[in-house]
Amino acid sequence: MKKTRRILWILLLPLYTACSTTYLGQSGKLGGSDWRTASREPVGLAPDPATTPEAVVQVYAARTISWRGYFGVHTWIAVKPSNADHFTVHEVIGYRLRRTGTVVVSRERPPDGRWFGAYPELLRDVRGPGVDALITRIEAAVLRYPYPASYHAWPGPNSNTFTAFVLREVPELRVDLPPTAIGKDYLGMIPVARTPSGTGGQVNLLGVAGIAAGWEEGLEVNVLGLTFGVDPRSFSIKLPLLGRIGPSESEPVIID
Repeated sequence: MKKTRRILWILLLPLYTACSTTYLGQSGKLGGSDWRTASREPVGLAPDPATTPEAVVQVYAARTISWRGYFGVHTWIAVKPSNADHFTVHEVIGYRLRRTGTVVVSRERPPDGRWFGAYPELLRDVRGPGVDALITRIEAAVLRYPYPASYHAWPGPNSNTFTAFVLREVPELRVDLPPTAIGKDYLGMIPVARTPSGTGGQVNLLGVAGIAAGWEEGLEVNVLGLTFGVDPRSFSIKLPLLGRIGPSESEPVIID
């Protein structure tokens, strides 16, 4: 029986990988292979600051550039205080370390811009008078990020480690990061933490192996940085490569 299951896994894993990569290659979700020519144009998911006086926080994910986009996404957080005329995007970019001495980048740019050609997914949109206080805490968390001088695409710390850290510091955002956000579970030398949404807890060993459970995340198992999970609340399953299969919440949330 054990031998049969082993043979079945050996047969199914390459089939799943082949089907997943074929689907992703034809889905239009992947970006370009040349960072110099790939589009960074906004796609219309962010409000116009000129006509949006209220405070806004948005969290995005998009497939990474080149072949890595088949496996993972890059995530970022965009903030616009009340009456501000622009968004500030907070993210981690690995190649900036050599140039500036830190991987943390905070800059004015379209929050919904394509990530080197890849179409972004809006994970959370939070608005309202109470959001200014959240933005203050987000910006304080950005400054406290514990790995500004370190970057590893796998298993972390990376851009998703950064976003997950900030989200844990501001749990009111209640963001369920995609299962393809490799590095979100990297906790450093302390293996226990809240889930990124702040609605549960997790145990993880250096982003390589662990388990997480939360109201937003459902149940997730991390194996070699890859996430397998189920979210009973939204009737979704979570898989490597394909990501979430099922509905996700991205409608604006109003905070008084």
